Amino acid sequence: MIVEGLVPDARRPGSTRVVVGGRPAWTVPADVVAELALVAGGPLTGAQMERLDRAADEEGAFRSGLRSLERRAHARQELQRKLERKGHTADAVASAIVRLERLGLLDDVAFAQQYVASRSARGRGPVRLRYDLRSLGIADDTIAHSVASIPTDHDDPLAQPRALAIKRAGQLGGLPRETRRRRLSAFLARRGFNGSDARAVIDHVLGGMQHDE
Repeated sequence: MIVEGLVPDARRPGSTRVVVGGRPAWTVPADVVAELALVAGGPLTGAQMERLDRAADEEGAFRSGLRSLERRAHARQELQRKLERKGHTADAVASAIVRLERLGLLDDVAFAQQYVASRSARGRGPVRLRYDLRSLGIADDTIAHSVASIPTDHDDPLAQPRALAIKRAGQLGGLPRETRRRRLSAFLARRGFNGSDARAVIDHVLGGMQHDE
């Protein structure tokens, strides 16, 4: 097999297209072309083609990771799973993850802090946040630190779940009391508030509604 051309990829600075059989067969970093001493018109050995296959897969995984991170932030393990589902080899995915981390584009600590800040502001409680972050592969110590940073009203730590429950209870006014209790309990649990705090909030809200009825 002969290398018919080595064409810089205008869309990917630093990458080169290796043309074989009249079409680009591989797109790889220019340093891989230099490493293999490829020249237009020169032959390709089996070992060189294997190296080009690996390099192209690594580059493809890296570019796919970049596109995912352009759309939104990802946790390390979340992005790793996504790249594996796209069919990239484990070695290519590992290489891409390392490159993205070195560029500062993949950071589990920053991701967890951002995730907690945005979701807690929308009413998601600590239990749900811990569950979500753990499912994304975030380390337990990072989760603990991030959840501990949630701003709270120290005078009334139940202010947020109470406000959520009052709003939801207003939509359940025509239902029997026990049905309202069950639905409020499930509603708060989905948002990460349960246990004694949730029971206290529900008792308070339903007690207020009883006085209004």
